[in-house]
Amino acid sequence: MWTAAGSLLAWLWLLLCQGFFWRTDVRLPSRAEPDGWPSVCVVVPARDEAAVLPAALPSLLAQDYPGRAEIFLVDDGSSDGTGDLARELAHRHGGLPLTVGSPGEPPAGWTGKLWAVRHGLGLARARGPEYFLLTDADIAHAPDSLRELVSAARSGGFDVVSQMARLRVESVWERLVVPAFVYFFAQLYPFRRIAGKGRTAAAAGGCVLLRAETAERARIPDAIRHAVIDDVALARAVKGGGGRVWLGLAERVDSVRPYPRLRDLWRMVSRSAYAQLRHHPLLLAGTVAGLALVYLVPPVAALTGLAAGRTPMAALGGLAWLVMAGTYVPMLRYYRQPLWLAPLLPFTAFLYLLMTVDSAVQHYRGRGAAWKGRTYTRPDALPDEG
Repeated sequence: MWTAAGSLLAWLWLLLCQGFFWRTDVRLPSRAEPDGWPSVCVVVPARDEAAVLPAALPSLLAQDYPGRAEIFLVDDGSSDGTGDLARELAHRHGGLPLTVGSPGEPPAGWTGKLWAVRHGLGLARARGPEYFLLTDADIAHAPDSLRELVSAARSGGFDVVSQMARLRVESVWERLVVPAFVYFFAQLYPFRRIAGKGRTAAAAGGCVLLRAETAERARIPDAIRHAVIDDVALARAVKGGGGRVWLGLAERVDSVRPYPRLRDLWRMVSRSAYAQLRHHPLLLAGTVAGLALVYLVPPVAALTGLAAGRTPMAALGGLAWLVMAGTYVPMLRYYRQPLWLAPLLPFTAFLYLLMTVDSAVQHYRGRGAAWKGRTYTRPDALPDEG
């Protein structure tokens, strides 16, 4: 009963004191068109992306942007013809100019994506842009996406404007896991606090508009070259240097990458979960205990209390479960999912607990963060990333 009471208190604190993380109304801030449109270079790191590129790259080529803009796609050692397909798509669809480059294998101490980003930024800097748009090869943008991002950055005086792309939710496992992924992220990094003056900083790597001068000052990406969770590391480097960062949910920026099976989603989460905990066993133990207290105790207390006739325990667990489900409803609505999924959040949290433990197990087996044929045995984060 006392554990159930502690869980209820934790949920009341999360509801009222964690930056209203559960609200989904943080969208692009108020903006007005600038007097003059700055030049923008779009950098797209891509490794074995031939399956999703036809659904994403044409949306970048078709950007309706009044200023000068061009695209630099970095083919990061693909084996499926990603670079050739990108050239073919540009020839077929026209639109913004496209340059395809290849950086070669990353040296020791670099993650593959950030090495590709470094190469892309190097090519782009020769054009002297005022902004970079860093976006992934599986992200589809509405035609006015670049225009809206630049307007928001200029109007709000932000050095980084990032949108969390709406992930695909079609399969059964995607419905169970994907909205919770964004919900948990917002719980760790409340969007409202990111734009403030506090230390909370994060970005979503699929869509990051970055001021070129800020990138130079913060030594991006060199300063974060070893970060597996590169988007959060980027935002912290910018904010730590006095820059302003904004992050919110996207309305017309979508990921086209499918995660139809549980193992696909498992791999996406487990590859970086232990890096988030700085590879520290005590942080892992605390995280497991916290997830159990906050997400697993409420349904166990409610159901056990009902079965045993212990009304106070059932009531405390039921109230905590109700608050939990209520905070999940806005995210389900944002993803246009049925609300009956809300009471299943403890089951999804249990899956994330297992994914986090598996991430630690893989780390200690020397496999580290594995992604697209590369394994980082020591995927370190920034020294102050915790």
